Amino acid sequence: MTTSSRLSALRQSAAIQGRVIYALLMREILTRYGRHNIGFLWLFVEPMLFTTGVTILWTLSKSAHGSSLPIVAFALTGYSSVLLWRNMPARCIGAIEPNLALMYHRNVKAIDIFLARLLLEAGGATISFVTLSVFYIYIGWLEPPEDILTVVGGWLLLAWFGASLAMLLGALSEKSELVERFWHPGSYIMFPLSGAAFTVDALPSAAQKFMLYVPMVNGVELVREGYFGDQVKAHYDVTYLLCWCIGLTLLALAQVAMIDRGITPE
Repeated sequence: MTTSSRLSALRQSAAIQGRVIYALLMREILTRYGRHNIGFLWLFVEPMLFTTGVTILWTLSKSAHGSSLPIVAFALTGYSSVLLWRNMPARCIGAIEPNLALMYHRNVKAIDIFLARLLLEAGGATISFVTLSVFYIYIGWLEPPEDILTVVGGWLLLAWFGASLAMLLGALSEKSELVERFWHPGSYIMFPLSGAAFTVDALPSAAQKFMLYVPMVNGVELVREGYFGDQVKAHYDVTYLLCWCIGLTLLALAQVAMIDRGITPE
């Protein structure tokens, strides 16, 4: 087979899988949100309501977060990032069983089901974050980001981390129900350690080094540096976060390949 024919076959295969993922995405939207009320708009309205609720709660309670940043800006950058990485595993865990009937089609694989759900969650969280940012900037509660590219870079790294973790846990949940049982309490325990409710610079110097071992903290700090610039002294290690993302991705792909071989369509 020549190089051109191989590239042609690869493009054709990619096009087929693209259509498969798109179809699964549309099916997931209709299944989850239906056609009634505002339908698929709940995709980003729901995370917007969560983030706005937390912002109002933190503002009314005058929560201390160890920095001079406005509480609205602090809550937006912190809680939006939590929704990004925490909701993805919840949607991938147990995702195969309700879609077993679709596995009769040879072009539908476990990774397609995971990717459709991940795109849906990442899209909802991103639209929510952007919409609330624009709205808060418009009404004067928030200043425009200092460096949009840094914000995008931090956001994409958090999305990559959440997606790779989600695929790994989704694949492992097909082998054991304990994954689902441990993830729910585990995700709540991880929230206060994720960097959403504090800045690393506000911690004692002895604790800063250990807190940066939590992968999500690095991503949140990067987003905040892009958003606030010199207003905040950010601490992060992009290389460390990248290593986590790459490692989780490789483990996830290996586990997904294993469960693909063992799936029996109903």
